[in-house]
Formats: sequence, structure tokens, C-alpha cells
Amino acid sequence: MWESIARLVLKFRLPLLILLFSVTAFMAYHASKVQMSYDFTRTVPKDNAKSIEYEAFRKKFGEDGNLLVIGVETDKLFRFGVFSDYIALGDQLREIKGVVSVLDVPVAITLVKNDSTQKLESRRIFSAHPRSQAEIDSGRNVFLSLPFYRGLLYNPDTHVWLMAVNVSKEVMNTSGRIVTVGAIAKAAEAFGARDGLPVHISGLPLIRTKMAVKIASETTWFLLGSVLLMTIILFFFFRSFSTLLLSLGVVIIGVVFSLGTMDLFGYKITLLNALTPTLVVVIGIPNCIYFLNKYHTAFNDTGDKKKALVEMIRRMGIVTLFCNLTAAIGFGVFALTRSAILNEFGVVAGINIMLLFFISFILIPIVLSYLPPPKPRHTRYLDNKLLINILNKLELWTTHHRKLVYAITVVVLAVAVAGMFRLKSEGFIVDDLPKKDPIYTDLKFFERNFKGVMPLEIVVDTKRKKGLKANTLATMDSVDRLSQYIASQPEMARPLSLVEGLKFVRQAYYGGDSANYALPNSDIDLALIASYLQMGGHPAGTAADGAKKNALNQLLNSFVDSNQQQLRISVSMEDVGSARLPVILGALEKKSRELFDSSRYKIEFTGTSVTYLEGSSFIIKGLKDSIQWAFLLIAGCMLFLFRSLRILLCSLIPNIIPLIITAGIMGWAGVRLKPSTVIVFSIALGIAIDITIRFLVNYKQESANRKAAAGVAGGMATPVQEHPAAGPGGTDGVDPFRIVIDTIHKTGISILYTSLVLIAGFVIFCFSDFGGIQALGWLTSVTLVIATVTNLVFLPALLMSLMSPRSGRS
Repeated sequence: MWESIARLVLKFRLPLLILLFSVTAFMAYHASKVQMSYDFTRTVPKDNAKSIEYEAFRKKFGEDGNLLVIGVETDKLFRFGVFSDYIALGDQLREIKGVVSVLDVPVAITLVKNDSTQKLESRRIFSAHPRSQAEIDSGRNVFLSLPFYRGLLYNPDTHVWLMAVNVSKEVMNTSGRIVTVGAIAKAAEAFGARDGLPVHISGLPLIRTKMAVKIASETTWFLLGSVLLMTIILFFFFRSFSTLLLSLGVVIIGVVFSLGTMDLFGYKITLLNALTPTLVVVIGIPNCIYFLNKYHTAFNDTGDKKKALVEMIRRMGIVTLFCNLTAAIGFGVFALTRSAILNEFGVVAGINIMLLFFISFILIPIVLSYLPPPKPRHTRYLDNKLLINILNKLELWTTHHRKLVYAITVVVLAVAVAGMFRLKSEGFIVDDLPKKDPIYTDLKFFERNFKGVMPLEIVVDTKRKKGLKANTLATMDSVDRLSQYIASQPEMARPLSLVEGLKFVRQAYYGGDSANYALPNSDIDLALIASYLQMGGHPAGTAADGAKKNALNQLLNSFVDSNQQQLRISVSMEDVGSARLPVILGALEKKSRELFDSSRYKIEFTGTSVTYLEGSSFIIKGLKDSIQWAFLLIAGCMLFLFRSLRILLCSLIPNIIPLIITAGIMGWAGVRLKPSTVIVFSIALGIAIDITIRFLVNYKQESANRKAAAGVAGGMATPVQEHPAAGPGGTDGVDPFRIVIDTIHKTGISILYTSLVLIAGFVIFCFSDFGGIQALGWLTSVTLVIATVTNLVFLPALLMSLMSPRSGRS
């Protein structure tokens, strides 16, 4: 069949070439339109319970992840020049497109009781344009007397001052976020440089934007780096510019197809699918090497270019098809998960790895048919003495030291299994960044001074409309006690809720004395205070009764829903990681059950921190499931290809061993299981199995050729083990030992070359600024090194043992 296909490809070479270039032009058009993704909430399916709760929260209370914070560490903030510049910074930030509001010390308010109007009036503590140091000092004394702002806008112990910048949701979900966040950072840094003060910037808008920019930059550099590296390796191998350009043409067309596919499916570039173009290069080059290697070998044997091309397609068509198919399965199984980010990566990578086969299958034979026959220098690599010596050593180990090979394998696996028990599953929001990266160091700065910037939201639901009016004091008291418990935890800051607003109001009602910063202690106390807020005697009325001129009311308006049924408690916390966060949430849930009657209240924990935890757990589970699916699907492909359970066993064992050893290395090296590291196993399985397929297909082809030459009927579907040999001159005239040895020498060179290319291609990822991509690089490279060794040493030994168990050799 494949010989007929080869002749058809060569017969219709021009129409096929025109068709390929036409489709490439179409895909290039769509590739030019692909955009970056700025949505980081798609790891959890929309029908997931935590996702539903989070979306409900955002509809009622607004976004929780659009706050950017600027920290200034100084004990000179209230000096006239510095404070004037600080005011100017806030005013400058408010003018930036996309900034909704800025909360900082200069715009802080105080409440003053007006007995004649029976209202509390909000007044700015500082003038918009202070005229003297004395004026600033007076405002400073008032500001520091208000406990409401302590821990919110400043840390009195470390003299760190915080400015909170709220960025528009619409801007955050578009490329405009880069301009907005960049302008905010530039203004803050200019203020620090002008006054000689250290400035720190953090918050999810900054973290996500900077990471998106890094992704875009790294995608470009990795792609260029992989192409350059492949160019050097290919020229070193083949010493031919035409062959080099042909191989580059294959991978460049593959890259165009991968980007075009993203746009055709309506996808955008994310941290994961940004890797696809580079993966196309890394996986596409081995296709070229195997085709060219077989072409050069066949040409040396026949001296006829057309016969060599037909032989190349006949022998390598089925091999490359199944190699690309198994690699596509390794990536494509991610499409079976319900995480949007993983799903998109699986779809794009799986489809384009299969498209690589068709691109290679059409472009390489057709272009070679137009090129002159290879010259002796182009095929000199086939007689590489170093590689031949290596293959001779491998043959020696396979034929004479099989027991030692098995013993070493068992010992290494035992050590690896011990390492697997040390594996821990834990991830952090920014742990993929270097510890010296400004994003990481600034986040840790805010964790030290304000206990972090990661949002955790707690919703107290009274289960009925106007429920907050029914038992106001009891509800507020429970919220206050829960808030005190949260504030006592080392990982969480003092929560902000309606309770803190009532304390602020009570302090103002009793003359501004900070000793009165407490909840109303009776219904009478509450009624008196409420009268000054025009809240109809109920604090929950802040959200509905419309004292809109009061700036404090505007702030607290976002902490009670419009039905006065739900109350929001907003907490900033450290990036504690996916292992610690469930413990913290469990303790909070237990405490809330003690404080709130479950028959009257429902307590929900949501926010970006919770959705991150859910997303991380969801992805890890999805990746583990995808590995199982990949293993089963690949096993099915191998069984279909070889029609032999013994060959299936021979194919799977050498590929399970590298995965176990890699997991063991991770355990001993302290590499945690997280989305960016679990993905390695599925990818490595899909790629490493290629080596096995190429070896076993060549083994079967050699077996069929020798049987045909010996007058024994057989082919790809006739299992060798049905005719076991006892050595040279076996019962069917075919010696399986000789076949294994010949297979090592005939496929070994191309396996070593392609393994080198794959390893070099993944090593590029080690230069990433993201720890997860670095892990993908070195872990996959290690796995491929081990897979190469097992497939050239352990696999041949296993074949000899299983195919000729009575031979008596060991």
C-alpha cells in the first residue's frame, strides 16, 4: 500500500505542492490575527461549584482581582516636598485610562458629627494642595488617630505606606491592560526616583500583565532559539544547504499551521498553547531526520534517486504516521479535560502534530524529487565512527550482559520508587517565577508588611431578603469575632467589611476618640449612630438607603448586596500555596460554624485565592487522568500496529521505566507536583514512544524481509514469536538475535540523532523565566535521555528474551 502511495505522491507532485502552499497561505492569514489571552480564570469549568459561587460573587459585589497596590517604605512621607509629590502621584494615576479609583493617604476621609443637621459629614483629612508643613502635620495627627486605616493604608511598625489602584475590568481583559499597568508602574517608579524612595508594586493586575508580557516575549525567543539550534544540528548532520532549507521549510509551515489553528478555533495565546510553535519545531525536525536518513540509506543501496524516494516513503510512511499519532495522543489527551486552558492546548498541539506528518509526507519527497541526487559528503554521517562504536557497545550489552542490564534496571527503579514517595503536590500563584524577579520580591514585600495581596472573599448569607436587618447586632458581632480570628492568623490581614465601617462611624459619633473604635454595644447605641448616617436605624441600609454623598458609605456600599441579604468580608492574604490553603480554609469554615447558626446563615468562601486552589487541583487531576488516557490510547495504537501482545509488552515497558525514573528524580530533587510539572509525563510518554515505534517497526520489517528471503511467508501482521528461533539457523531459518542486532545498527544512528535533536529542543525551555517551563525543559530532556537508553539497551534485551526464550543466551 505504501509503495502505491509513494508513486502517487511523486506522480502528482506539482498539484500537491501547489495545494500545500495554498493552504499554508490561508493559515498564514489566520496566524497573523491570533491574539494574546489576558483571561486567567479559565482553569475551572463554568459549571464547577466554586466557579459558580465566584461568578455569583462578582455579579453582586464586583471584581476582587483588579486591585494594584503601590508600597512606599519611608518615615519621611509627611515632609512637605515628599507629601506633595505623593499627592501628585495619586492625581496622575487617576488620569490614566483604565484606572477606576485610587485610595491612598492624601484622599483619606474622617467623619465629623454635625449636631445641627443630625448627620455625620465626611471630610478630607488633607487638603488637595497643602500650603505648609504645619497643615500636613495637623492632618497627619488626625490620620494616625483613626484605627480604620491602620493595616489598610499603612504599617505603623515598618513605615510602609500603601496606595491601592482599582483597574477597570474591561481594560484588564484586553491588551489595553499592558498600557495601563505599564503607565501605573512608570508613574510610581518616577515618584520613587524623584524622591529617592524605594517603591514596590504588586497585585494580581500587575502579576498577570507581567506574566502575559513574559509569555509573549519567551514565545518569540524560544521559537527563534529552537529554529537556530535545529539549523546548526541539521547542517552538522547533513552538510547540505538544500536539505537544511527543506527541513526548516517543514517546521516553518508547521508553525504557521499551529498559529492559524488557534485563530480558526477562536483561541488566544495562553501560557500553555504558546509552547505549541516551539513543540512543532522540536517534533517536526525528527520527522525530517528519519525521512532523510532512510532516503540517504536507500540511495547508497540502490544508486537510483527515484527508487530511493519510493523506498523512503514505503519504509518510513507507516513509522512516521504512528510516531506522530502517538505524540499527538500524548498532547491531545489534554483536550479530554474540562479545563479550558488545557483543552485548548490539547486541541491545538494534537491537531498540529498530526498535520506535521502530512506536511512532511508531501513536502520532503516532492522537494527531494526536484533536487539533484545526494553527494557523498551528504551521506558521510551514516559512517560516523563514534556512533558506530557506541552502537557496537550497545550490541555487546544486549547480547552478552542481559542479566546485568535487568539487574541495573531493577536497582534504579527501586531507588526511583523510593523517590516517588517523597513527591509532594503543591503550587503557588507566583512560584514559577525566579526568586529574584521583581514580581516575586515585591509580592513578598507586601506579605511582610501587609500580609499579602491575594484576595479571599467570605460571603455571609442570611438566606432571605432584608435578612441583615432582622438581627443586626448579633450578625455584626459574629462577623467581628470572625474578623478578629482572621486577623490573628499569620497569613491573613485584618479583614475589611461593614463591621469596620460601623466602628469608624462609632468613633466619629463619640468625638473621634480611638478608644471608641468598636461596634455599637446596644440597639440604642446603634440607633443613635444610624440616625447620623440616615440609615433608617439599620446599618445594612448603607447599601440601599442612599447616603451617596458620604464617601464612607460609597466604600461600604460594595460590602452589602442590594437585597440586604448578603454581607461580604474581604481579606488580603499571602500566597500560601495549594497545600496550605485548604488547611486555612478548613479552619475558617470550622470557626464560622461556631459563630453562625447554620439554620439561619450560609457561609461561602470564594475569591481569586479559592478559585486558584480549585483550578490547580482541577488541572492536576485532569493531567493525571490524561496520562492514563494517553497510556491506554497509545497501547491500543501499538497493538493495532504490531498485532502481538508480546510486542505490545516490549513497547510499553521501556516507556514506563523512564516515567518512573523521572518521577523518582523529582521526588529526590524536591520538585513539587503542580500543573507545570505533571504535564511532563504525558508529553514525555507521547514523544518517547516514538523511539520505540521506530525500533520495533524496523525490527518487524527486517524480520519480514529475512523470512521472505528464506522462503517463509510472513509480513507486518505475522508475529515473529510464532516461529521462535534457537539461534542462527533456527526452525524457520531466521535468527531473531541477528534481526535485533541489525535493527540496532540500522535504526540506532537515526535514533541517536533524533534523540539529540529532541533533547536539545527541550533544553531550550530551561532558559525560561518561568519555573514550570524550566521544569518542562529539563524533566522532559532527562526522560528522553533515559528513554533513548532503555530503547537501545533494555528493549533489545527484552526482545531477545521474549522472542527466543529457549535460545539459552543471556
